[in-house]
Amino acid sequence: MSGGSLIYPYSLLMRFMTSRSTLKKGFTLLEVLLVVAIIAILAAIVILAINPLKQLGDAHNAQRRSDVTTVLNAVYQYTIDNNGTLPGALTTDSTEICRTGGTCAGLIDLSVLTTSSRYLVSMPIDPSSTTTNGTGYFINKTSYNRVTITAPYAENSASINVTR
Repeated sequence: MSGGSLIYPYSLLMRFMTSRSTLKKGFTLLEVLLVVAIIAILAAIVILAINPLKQLGDAHNAQRRSDVTTVLNAVYQYTIDNNGTLPGALTTDSTEICRTGGTCAGLIDLSVLTTSSRYLVSMPIDPSSTTTNGTGYFINKTSYNRVTITAPYAENSASINVTR
């Protein structure tokens, strides 16, 4: 009897183990959908936190600020070197600056700044500029010869202008 009593629980255990091992393993549809939904929610949160369009606009605006300051510094360095004479035909009306080597009809020609790369190697161009001859930056002077350079195509409601 002792031999039969030992076999019986063992055979039940083996039957239970074999029946469990024959079950198919995998994920249910509900589990897969739940995981996909969680990943989608996390991805949306990350994308909103990063906000790539705002980041790109801020990068463009940083470039515009740098360009406006560079052009204004070149204008004033030219003015210092030429006994207070401003370059080009600056007017009190805000007018777009001409690209170096372009047709400058109706634009302000500041090619004296890029001649021999003395003040600028080349005229900076706005990242969003679509004109073929203009830089996308505008310049004007006051009656007291204060020069203002603006970047009217600034993004994210920014206002970029420098006056000296």
